Amino acid sequence: MDLQQNKQSAIDFYRMAYLGHPEKAVEKYVGNQYIQHNPDVKDGKQGFIDYFNRMQDEYPEKTIEFVRSTAEGDLVALHTLQKWPGDVKYVTMDFFRFDLNGRIVEHWDSIQEVPDEMKHDNGMV
Repeated sequence: MDLQQNKQSAIDFYRMAYLGHPEKAVEKYVGNQYIQHNPDVKDGKQGFIDYFNRMQDEYPEKTIEFVRSTAEGDLVALHTLQKWPGDVKYVTMDFFRFDLNGRIVEHWDSIQEVPDEMKHDNGMV
């Protein structure tokens, strides 16, 4: 496995889908299957495409910043900061599993809204 290539592919895949091109992202980066673990997204390639098309239609002005990425074995983890309308911010951790051909075949995520106040000055990113 080419860990650096997988990290870049995960970033490019997520950015492309997030910014309104999920069909192209799936075509370019996803393997024969796509197993989804986010409970708000239907399983499979079409579920992913439908979800990101809906997000683009409803929130075209959303933005994403890739804070860090790490790779080990067949997994890539992305840490992001997302900004949504109404000054709502989320920190996410997304995990992607790659097949032996360097294609994404599985996804998990954890999402947390950034609060207005924190009990420390460390931030969330």
